Amino acid sequence: MLRVMSQGLPGRAAALRLRALAHPLRWKLIDLVEREELVTATRCSEVLGVSVASCSYHLSILGKYGYIEQLREAGGRERPWRQVTRAQDIAPAGPGLEVQRAAEAASEAFLDNEVDQLKRRIRSLAAEPPEWRRASRAGGSNMHVTADELHQIWEDLAAILLRYAARDDDPSSRPDGSRRARVFVSTSVDPL
Repeated sequence: MLRVMSQGLPGRAAALRLRALAHPLRWKLIDLVEREELVTATRCSEVLGVSVASCSYHLSILGKYGYIEQLREAGGRERPWRQVTRAQDIAPAGPGLEVQRAAEAASEAFLDNEVDQLKRRIRSLAAEPPEWRRASRAGGSNMHVTADELHQIWEDLAAILLRYAARDDDPSSRPDGSRRARVFVSTSVDPL
């Protein structure tokens, strides 16, 4: 579950930290660092098809704002980067137009990345074995609920996700035949 720790920062600092996530390449880099655990700018370039210089620049921005960190003790010409935490919250960290706009920009970049991933996975689904095709779904539902009920729906869905999340940190807990999967969940209300 992605949450950017912006709470507690002064408005300007929170806005800058959130703005660091308003670039589509940075979400791709975060995903890659999470998936591979340690990456260099060269590896990012190979996987994402972007120049090493661009990957290096965007990795350093993510590092500057505390989303990833570079391993100083690593030898070699190019030091790898790793994720600092999986816990992130891209909600605004307080009042103020600057923080709100930064949160909106970060959220839009995050959602664009999620939709791109979903489309790519749906396009490749036909090549998957039947059990993985059957397990992969997309859906949505409209309903009339109170704010408390919508919050409870989110809490229930989050509990299901968290049930399996520890497997990312502990490969020995992964059952035979398991594969990396993505579950995207959203709750939202119609605008007034």
